[in-house]
Amino acid sequence: MSAPLVFDRPLVRHRLARAVKAGYADFLLARAVEDLEERLSTVLRPFPLALDVGTPTPAVAEALRLSGRAEEVVRVAPVPEPGSILGDEERLPVAGERFDLAVSLLALQSVNDLPGALVQIRRALKPDGLFMGALLGGATLNELRQSFTQAEAELEGGVSPRVAPFADVRDLGGLLQRAGFALPVADSEVVRVRYGDPFALMRDLRRMGFTNSLNDRRRTPLRRATLLRTAQIYAERFADPDGRLPATFEIIWLSGWTPHESQQKPLRPGSAKMRLADALGVPENPTEVPKKD
Repeated sequence: MSAPLVFDRPLVRHRLARAVKAGYADFLLARAVEDLEERLSTVLRPFPLALDVGTPTPAVAEALRLSGRAEEVVRVAPVPEPGSILGDEERLPVAGERFDLAVSLLALQSVNDLPGALVQIRRALKPDGLFMGALLGGATLNELRQSFTQAEAELEGGVSPRVAPFADVRDLGGLLQRAGFALPVADSEVVRVRYGDPFALMRDLRRMGFTNSLNDRRRTPLRRATLLRTAQIYAERFADPDGRLPATFEIIWLSGWTPHESQQKPLRPGSAKMRLADALGVPENPTEVPKKD
């Protein structure tokens, strides 16, 4: 069964290429790269060959090389750039069981088949290889989503999908397991960015390639009145006491290992060599709970 086509993938790449050409707004990506370096610092092993899967710019590949975390980095880029392989996160152009580390930052939230993309990443890794990724989560841009919804309901009598249906952190750990990763972990953090007005946020979204690329988007241009009403609602509902406007970005971090016999596994029931009571230093008989009359 093929995955539903939520995103217009050629349009996703076109808008990212436009953003990179105009000067990519990298504040979220720069934060993700810093967080990646911190997370990798706890892994006490080398990564001779790493794979960068679709990160919008070469920033993570450069950081891995400069830090010495990876001896060599192969980058599958979403738009043409020197020294990289042009490719799609949904159809990775790399051989199986080749890489020690795979990383993807702020790219996988716009694929149509996330489980399939994770399977391909897992297949590209050697046994006991590590995947670490960051993608935008469900709380992202909730202020803008609510403001657009109310403005369109008031002025146009209906709502057009404008903000992507980002994944939920509660589901992504299961997706990692479903894709065949061992020791899967998913956690999230919320980044709050403040703007002078909603139009500054919209300019940044354009400069990150995050403008509407949904297949079900309305094909007619956004009406000026709707845009102005959206900005008014945003300011009325979400402004901080000093008048500045918050924008929420939820970054969900994923990590998992390709299975290997050296990895820890849960013991079989009944195979423990020490009684729990002995380990805790307490009597073996449980405390009796008084019966009710």
